[in-house]
Amino acid sequence: MAPVLDHLVIDVRDRMAAGAARMAALGFQLTPLGRHSLGSANHLAVFGEDYLELLGTDVPGGALRPDIATYPVGLNGLVFRTQQAEALSAGLVARGVPALPAQSFHRPVDLPDGAREEARFRTVRLDRGAGLDGRIYWCEHLTPQHVWRPEWQVHPNGATSIARVLISARDPERQAAMFRRIFGEAALGQGPGGRVLLPCGPVVVEVAPHAAVVAELGAAAPDPAGRGDHLVLIAFRVRDLAAASALLRAQGVLAEARPGGLRVAAEPALNATLDFLA
Repeated sequence: MAPVLDHLVIDVRDRMAAGAARMAALGFQLTPLGRHSLGSANHLAVFGEDYLELLGTDVPGGALRPDIATYPVGLNGLVFRTQQAEALSAGLVARGVPALPAQSFHRPVDLPDGAREEARFRTVRLDRGAGLDGRIYWCEHLTPQHVWRPEWQVHPNGATSIARVLISARDPERQAAMFRRIFGEAALGQGPGGRVLLPCGPVVVEVAPHAAVVAELGAAAPDPAGRGDHLVLIAFRVRDLAAASALLRAQGVLAEARPGGLRVAAEPALNATLDFLA
């Protein structure tokens, strides 16, 4: 089974408005607020083949969905794509992977022309103790036309796709062992300094030792409080790096120039480090 990244999730808990405002300042266009049948709310930043989701509740101080209630603000969900959720769940369990049964849910979608449709999904999640301190799961889109709409795929910062995902781990080999059980031995590669690489088409999921992440990110790293092995960084491809840099400056966003890109340090509204790459 070849891994394909579907989307990433940033938990914003009950700070949905603050998270959405920060994303707008960073130059992302967000979809209208959606409310899941599971009891959560979200906004999406939709790209060509993947997307970033802000997940939580839109009620300040409101109750959170039980499966996300214990997680702090930050990058929390690593989501792969599947076309057959129920068969996937059975196949993973047969290989000794602690996958849960497929779950179905939906949410209304307010379209730009004023119409309302329903986006429907089936997901397969790993047991919480199976990997990093976050959620790894697969999403089957039953109505992809209500997610990947051209009107929502154009961003002022020129972002077109996710390019890299970085996970900070005490022992990268532990997470690598789970990925091998899921995707097969040949799916993984080795990077420098004990890093494990999981190519997902044009996206690379990278698992690095805590010390290597601290050395790379320094003060730009997210606050790790309340989390052990955790997702720390997303890199986005943009059409024009100079234009993206100008937009960030105009919005008062501090971005560190790096070879081939820009880095925006984690801050409280999102608690995730963001890179923009040429």
